[in-house]
Amino acid sequence: MAFWQDVTAALPRTGTWFPRVELAAGSLELRLLLRPAPPLGTGVRLWAAGQSDPRTVPRRKGPDLDALARVRRRAAGEGAEEAVLIAPSGTVLESATAGVLWWEDDTLCLPPPRLPVLPSVTAGLVQERALRSGFRIGHRERTVAELDGREVWLVNALHGIRPVTGWAGRPMRVPPAERAGEWRTWLDDIMEPLPAD
Repeated sequence: MAFWQDVTAALPRTGTWFPRVELAAGSLELRLLLRPAPPLGTGVRLWAAGQSDPRTVPRRKGPDLDALARVRRRAAGEGAEEAVLIAPSGTVLESATAGVLWWEDDTLCLPPPRLPVLPSVTAGLVQERALRSGFRIGHRERTVAELDGREVWLVNALHGIRPVTGWAGRPMRVPPAERAGEWRTWLDDIMEPLPAD
């Protein structure tokens, strides 16, 4: 408990930061890594050439950060900011740094929880709002091709909700992101900044 209080006290109260708490290899001590936040995106181009999932511990953040960074560099080389991770069956899992959500009519969809997907607080918040607003939630297995023409979002704590604005690696139709703007505003409104000292 004292560690988390110290971390909160150490966070800068000005500027834009993206801190990370890490378990140091070897010493097994927790440490704070204070990083400047990258520019925030309102949309994202997604590489969808069929990147198989390189993770060895997919339900835990940390052990596979280097492998996921390599995937993102490859996506950047293909003209995209992010890469979709795909199961051996061809099912979309998530991106290298975010959960994948999409709309099928008035149903908010995401991969089934039994698949190797990292739990996402942001995806959980979006699902709660969807249920409170009367939308259905669908846990569905879909290939990249089955997302063609759908409103697809990447969601994470840093960027919030980013609609997919383009696909690299295969021809995919991108409809207007009709829902994303309202949902982004809602998510921004519920996020609370750290209290000032």
